Amino acid sequence: MLLRVGSTLKWLLMIALALTSLLPILWMILGSLRPRQELFQYVSLEWHMLFPVKWTFDNYLAVFSDDSKPLGLYIKNTLLVALIVTVLALWLNSMAAFAFSKLRFRGRNIVFAIFLSALVIPGEVTMVPTYMLVNAFHWTDSYQGLIIPAAISVFSIFMLVQFFAEVPRELLEAARIDGASWFGVYARIVVPATVPALITMGLITFLGQWDSYLWPLIIINDDTKQMLQVAIATFTNLQATEWGKILAADTVASVPILVMFLFLQKHYVQSIVNSGLKG
Repeated sequence: MLLRVGSTLKWLLMIALALTSLLPILWMILGSLRPRQELFQYVSLEWHMLFPVKWTFDNYLAVFSDDSKPLGLYIKNTLLVALIVTVLALWLNSMAAFAFSKLRFRGRNIVFAIFLSALVIPGEVTMVPTYMLVNAFHWTDSYQGLIIPAAISVFSIFMLVQFFAEVPRELLEAARIDGASWFGVYARIVVPATVPALITMGLITFLGQWDSYLWPLIIINDDTKQMLQVAIATFTNLQATEWGKILAADTVASVPILVMFLFLQKHYVQSIVNSGLKG
């Protein structure tokens, strides 16, 4: 009896936590379906604080019909940059992690320790020298300036090193004896064995680029090349904040991330479980 009560309480607590986490998302989606005058009309704890009295798609029509701020173009730009960065990051970071975890070369541990020291440096500190470097290459106001600095991630390399280290070295040495090159070992043995970790890293990278705001704001001046989050922020101005448009645009911006997570959550959860079982 006590066991059943404890299990019921645990499930109720989990449901309450889930609803608490989902409530802001639900308010955003339902708020995007309200007329502007109704958004902040209901502030007390009542049914209409969450659910609209008058349902409307005007906010979505306004967002997609505004030629001065073409949301479709911003989505295309962001999707292009996020996909390219994710592909490059998966390739470059996984190869670097393979080198650090499986190859033996002089000074490897020292180089890796110096490399990891970048984790304690806030991104805001390196933003100015990164901008100066990008400007020296004449990559400001271009996709190169968005893509290339984001392709390498110290955190991603560190994470993948931990997973690659779990692949038995005997398996790699057997492949080498059979004549496989180190690149062949990486591509045919290590990568297939760590797919959940790579998918997790890809999700984190894509999400980071999809939600990127500060760096695109700094280096992109051409409005036709601007990213989604910067464009959404322009709905806020000194005259008035267009909350209906912001909620509609945020809802649209959330769809790709939710879809990706729904399709890839099995691999994501598996990588988390595997990382928790190490040691």
